[in-house]
Amino acid sequence: MTSTVSLLDPTTTDPGAAADAAVAAILDATVRPAPGAPRGVVVDSPPGAGKSTLVVKAAQELVGAGERLMIVAQTNGQVDDLVDRLASKAPELTIGRLHSADARPAAEALRHPNVLAGAKVGELLGQSVVVSTAAKWQWVKEVEPWRHAIVDEAYQMRSDALLAVARLFERALFVGDPGQLDPFTVVGTEQWSGQSYDPSNSAVVTLLAHNPAIVPHRLPVSWRLPASAAPLISAAFYPYTPFRSGTGPGDRLLFPTLAPDGTPVDAAIDEAAESGWALLELPARHTVRTDPQAVATVAETVRRLLERRLVARSEQGRAPLTADRIAVGTAHRDQAAAVRAALAAAGVPVDGAAGPAVTVDTANRLQGREYDVTVVLHPLSGRPDATAFHLETGRLCVLASRHRHACIVVARGGIAELLDDHPATDPVQLGAAVRIPPGWPEEVGTRLIPLLERVGAQFPDGWEANHRVLQELAEHRVRFR
Repeated sequence: MTSTVSLLDPTTTDPGAAADAAVAAILDATVRPAPGAPRGVVVDSPPGAGKSTLVVKAAQELVGAGERLMIVAQTNGQVDDLVDRLASKAPELTIGRLHSADARPAAEALRHPNVLAGAKVGELLGQSVVVSTAAKWQWVKEVEPWRHAIVDEAYQMRSDALLAVARLFERALFVGDPGQLDPFTVVGTEQWSGQSYDPSNSAVVTLLAHNPAIVPHRLPVSWRLPASAAPLISAAFYPYTPFRSGTGPGDRLLFPTLAPDGTPVDAAIDEAAESGWALLELPARHTVRTDPQAVATVAETVRRLLERRLVARSEQGRAPLTADRIAVGTAHRDQAAAVRAALAAAGVPVDGAAGPAVTVDTANRLQGREYDVTVVLHPLSGRPDATAFHLETGRLCVLASRHRHACIVVARGGIAELLDDHPATDPVQLGAAVRIPPGWPEEVGTRLIPLLERVGAQFPDGWEANHRVLQELAEHRVRFR
């Protein structure tokens, strides 16, 4: 198994020093590679570890060294966010926003004087940095290859997309979060399972499979997750690339300014404000996917968060908890639509409304975003079965790692029993990546992995991660009766 580069122990070193040392090593490997070094640099970034800041710094250093740079992101939203950040944080850069003929970039990306948009790459070759999606880059032809590229959200990029754009650059920095959702595909991929050239694998997985000399770097500190959340997220979803919070206990405080009304919803809000977590548990029952009681409970929780006028205090200062600093996360789009309707009926502004509004969306669309408080409808709530979709590790990881202060999980009881009744039954695929369940001693994995890789064994890490998260949430349970 490939090990990661770790200069400092993130659990014992000052978080700022650990992060600075990791970034310095990554920039050296990217901008000043040693003779004979691999052509790719891979960076594993946990939630809120400063991935976007790293991309900006790398772009500044490469351009400062006289290089032209191309940047690949996975969605138009990611490209626009990245262009906006680059233009704001590095005004000395000239940035080209390459877009398709029928898609106009967001206004936030075009508001900067150092940004030029164009549908043809020839119009942008004079810019020091050109940014676009992988889908657009694959159609770029008859240009001189760039010496350097940055691939952002590389774990969301399918390997076939990397193959289509790799001809455009000589060296690349791949930055992404290995704990997030896997790349999306609408076709069956069973015929490629376990193969090193499986086109549905992420770009990073395939890159490492074919380039064993590449040793991933990692960012060891999350500046988003509070001290109450980082240990759980690290242990459940990043057992071999552990990280810590950039803040300590007591550095972030969340407190209501209005007294509770005695309801379970208010009790859950108080528990989350005090401990960072709360599980608001409804009675166990099999329900439809858009469970009306669960949806109503989520909406009421958000309404009371705003009504009780919570205040958030952190290293960034003190501020009221406004609607735009709250997000609701679901597994399915119809659940998100039901929550939006319930919030609108309760008079709570939701995304699209004028002024500050609560964000309501699926895990897929919440990736990379950050809020003070999140309310999550558990993917397994009310379900009669535990499917691969609902057990996918990245889905729960995204939902549980968007917050700076607190996360309230709404779920029906019986999820632990559901997991025990539905152990993973996925067939073993020869050559598939081996994963040791979170919580197993690392020395066990060190001994077993070489043997298991020969037969392609794969552990049900989604099943284990769900149990690990439930174990933590059980300590912060508020039952709804």
